[in-house]
Amino acid sequence: MKKLNEMTDEELALSYIDGNNRAFDLLLSRNQSKLFSYILFVVRDNDKANDIFQETFVKVITKLHEKKYTTSGKFSAWIMRIAHNVIMDNYRDIRAQNVVETSSDNDLSNLRSEGILDTNVEEKFVNDQIMDDVKKMMNLLPASQREVVYMRFYQEMSFKEIAEATGVSINTSLGRMRYAILNLRRMAKENDIVLQVS
Repeated sequence: MKKLNEMTDEELALSYIDGNNRAFDLLLSRNQSKLFSYILFVVRDNDKANDIFQETFVKVITKLHEKKYTTSGKFSAWIMRIAHNVIMDNYRDIRAQNVVETSSDNDLSNLRSEGILDTNVEEKFVNDQIMDDVKKMMNLLPASQREVVYMRFYQEMSFKEIAEATGVSINTSLGRMRYAILNLRRMAKENDIVLQVS
């Protein structure tokens, strides 16, 4: 039988499912730095990243105990997908908390439609301008980075699907996206372009 440190992450996950707690400790130590870096890159807040990291590993443990892990792909891609879902759930929760409640009598007659329409037209114009700027900057990216951005944001493909479509690893896809975002931010800063959609 293989020693734990000779096992792949996938073999360690199966060993943990079979009851070997030391296998999980090794899985955690192998993956925590990369996973935390990914989460921190997305949320850009150390405390929030720590919370999401903890929640991700609670979900990983739960899914492993429920035998919902299969070795059909890399373990690191599987936990990245779980982390991504936790991050998205977190954003949805924040958005739900920002919903404005109506007054008790539910009277909306004091809202003037002209002001709302003017704001929406102005916001649409600004958002259209931002999207035009983004498209121009995307054209300046290296082809591999532009491809990943297009697949991820315009075709809404997962990084696993992008990796399969482009014939690279998920980590390479994530790396290309990271460099594309860094390049877009740099270009926006150099050209004083504000990239915040209303």
